[in-house]
Amino acid sequence: MSGTVKPGYARPLDLKHGRVEMSHGGGGRAMAQLIAELFTRHLGNEYLAQGNDGAVLPPAGGRLVVGTDCHVVSPLFFPGGDIGSLAVHGTVNDVAVMGAAPLYLTAGFILEEGFPLADLARIVGSMAEAANRAGVRLVAGDTKVVEQGKGDGLFITTTGVGALPAGLTLSGDLARPGDAVLISGTIGDHGMAIMSRRENLAFDAPILSDSAALNGLTAAMLATGAELRLMRDPTRGGLAATLNEIAHQSGVGIHLDEAAIPVKPEVEAACELLGLDPLNIANEGKLVAVCAESDAERLVAAMRAHPLGRAAARIGRVVEDGRHFVQMQTRFGGRRMVDWLAGEQLPRIC
Repeated sequence: MSGTVKPGYARPLDLKHGRVEMSHGGGGRAMAQLIAELFTRHLGNEYLAQGNDGAVLPPAGGRLVVGTDCHVVSPLFFPGGDIGSLAVHGTVNDVAVMGAAPLYLTAGFILEEGFPLADLARIVGSMAEAANRAGVRLVAGDTKVVEQGKGDGLFITTTGVGALPAGLTLSGDLARPGDAVLISGTIGDHGMAIMSRRENLAFDAPILSDSAALNGLTAAMLATGAELRLMRDPTRGGLAATLNEIAHQSGVGIHLDEAAIPVKPEVEAACELLGLDPLNIANEGKLVAVCAESDAERLVAAMRAHPLGRAAARIGRVVEDGRHFVQMQTRFGGRRMVDWLAGEQLPRIC
């Protein structure tokens, strides 16, 4: 910011000490200034610059995949990320695991009166960086302000649009008995990064969120030509919820090998301390894949060759089971059910 007063504005925004005011969501001059001096500064591109109620976009070059995600994480800043980068990664990943190339995002911001403009600028800058890294453009958005005490700082909703190549279909109802179940890396990192901040837990090796855009990894996996049935990102409810969803959609059972599931020692220790199961903890930079048994080894090799898949592993297999159970062979040689969560272990995690 140059510090000069822009035409039509009484004074420039105080991005260091200023706070969100009700007028910033009122549709008038203050809102226009917030958009121009903060949002456009970080997120501006030729589509936003059209300045209309919607963006006119070029043809996508394939079938469209659309995903929407709401982000209410607490705290807004956490080890390894913040709500801004999370809002980009979460929606990019929802589109990418469908096999599509993410292209565009829209974003809706619910701001609480009194929220520091410095924090807002930091979050919007983080969104811009995450979008640039993922190769997507934010093409439309909206801002609303609610009274102090009614918004918990900031909520963000993002919608993503991607292009799906002809002939490619990935879906949760395509898993078949005999298929292999793969994971792209260690589980529980995001959820335990949030909890360690909430509970002021310190470990010799700090727990960082795995929040990341997975579209580069999914593209590398698709490029192998492997017979992929589906991909999913195991966010809320963790690996357990995702596998139960797949089992019910496909009408199959799933058998897991606990020893094969990668978990960082610090995450495992934190889960033990808090009485949590890593299988139920949210992830924001991992994916689950189901593929034909014959392609499992080369698909894991391709995943491990990508920076976001270095700890990829084969963790189980799809079996015939009319009850649609997910079961796990434990490290001690027994077997236990891996069920849905009865409630919510970690609220406000994403």
